[in-house]
Amino acid sequence: MLNLTDIEQAVQRLHGHLLNTPCVASQTLSQLTGAQIYLKFENLQYTASFKERGACNKLSQLTEAERRRGVIAMSAGNHAQGVAYHAQRLGIRAVIVMPRFTPGVKIERTRGFGAEVVLHGDTLDESHAHALQLAEREGLVFVHPYDDEAIEAGQGTVGLEMLQAVPELDTLVIAVGGGGLIAGVATAAKALKPGIEIIGVQTSRFPAMVNAIKGTHYPQGTSTIADGIAVGTPGVITQAIIAQRVDDLLLVDEGDIEQAIVMLLEIEKTLVEGAGAAGLAALLKYPARFAGKKVGLVLSGGNIEPLLLAAIIARGMVRAGRLARIKVSARDVPGSLAKITATVADAGANIDEVHHQRAFTMLSAQNVEIELVIQTRGRSHIEQVLQALRAAGFEASEQH
Repeated sequence: MLNLTDIEQAVQRLHGHLLNTPCVASQTLSQLTGAQIYLKFENLQYTASFKERGACNKLSQLTEAERRRGVIAMSAGNHAQGVAYHAQRLGIRAVIVMPRFTPGVKIERTRGFGAEVVLHGDTLDESHAHALQLAEREGLVFVHPYDDEAIEAGQGTVGLEMLQAVPELDTLVIAVGGGGLIAGVATAAKALKPGIEIIGVQTSRFPAMVNAIKGTHYPQGTSTIADGIAVGTPGVITQAIIAQRVDDLLLVDEGDIEQAIVMLLEIEKTLVEGAGAAGLAALLKYPARFAGKKVGLVLSGGNIEPLLLAAIIARGMVRAGRLARIKVSARDVPGSLAKITATVADAGANIDEVHHQRAFTMLSAQNVEIELVIQTRGRSHIEQVLQALRAAGFEASEQH
C-alpha cells in the first residue's frame, strides 16, 4: 500500500516543476466558522489545480519507450490540464478524452497545453471506456486520474507541505471524487502525525465513495457545480486507503458549495471551483463538528466557467438579501412608476430590473403590477424599502 517514502520521493521529482503553494490562516473564516482555518492555495498552480502534482510524478517515471508511445487520460478537466501541461513540458504526446459536458474553458485550456482533445460520452465512465479503447488501439500509456499509486503519491505532497507549513494542524478536510487526493494526503499526514483527523467531503449528488465506505445507498445525481468531484465509480486502490486511513466522510449540498465559493471570493479574494470549495462547505454545514479545531482546507482548483461563476455570485447576493425581488401594486395612472422608483431611491436602494405587468395579473383593470429587482444592503434594508413604499400608499411585498 502507498506509503510515506513514495510521497517523499514524489517531492524530489516535483521539485522545481510545481509551486509549493501557500498554506495560511484565514482570520475571518475562522471567526465565521468557529474553527481555526488554514487554507492551502492549490488554485495558484500553473494549471490552477493540485492535479498537476500526480501528473508530473507519473509522467516523470515513464520509461524512454513509454514516452515515445505517448500518453492518454480521461478527465472532466483538471487532470486533463495537468497531464497535458507536463506532457508538453517533457515532450510527450498527450491525448485527452473528455465527457461532452466538460466546461468550454477546460477544453480550450487543455488544447492550449498541446494535447489532442477527444470529446466522448456523457459520463466519466463512458469517457474512461473510450480512453482504454484508444490506448489499446494506438499503443498509448493510460494515465488514470486517481487509481494509480504514482498519481496518489504526487497528490500526497499536498499533505506533506501543509504539515511542514502548519505542524499544529489537527484536522484536514479534503474533497473526494475518485479519492486520489485524500488517499495521498491521508497517507502522508497519518505517517507524520498519527493522531491527525482526516475528513473527506463529497457532494450529495455524487456520493459514490460515501456509499462504498459506509454501505449507504444514496442516489446519484446527474450534475453538480462541483464537476471536479463528480465521480460515479470510486477507485479500487483509493477506496482501500480511505477505508484504512480516513476518519469520516461527509456530504454537502449544492447551496453549501455555492455559499463557500462566494465567501472565498469575497473574504479571501480567491477564485475556486465547486470542488475547491467543498471543504469550506463542510465547515459551513457542520460547524459543531469542527468547532475549536485547527483545520486545514485544500482549495484544490480554480477552473470555473465565468457564466457559472456569475450565476453563483448572483444567487449568493439573493441569499444574503443584497439582491431582492419585490412586487408593487399601483393605480395605472401617469406618474405611478416614477413615484415608485423615487420612493425606492429615497430609501437608498438601487434598481436592477423593472417589469411592468398589465395583462398577467389578478388586479383590477385600473391597476398595474410592477416587479422590481433591487440592490440593497441586506435583509433589514429590504424591509425598510417595503415600509417606505407602503407609507407612500402602495401595496408592496417581497417575492421569493
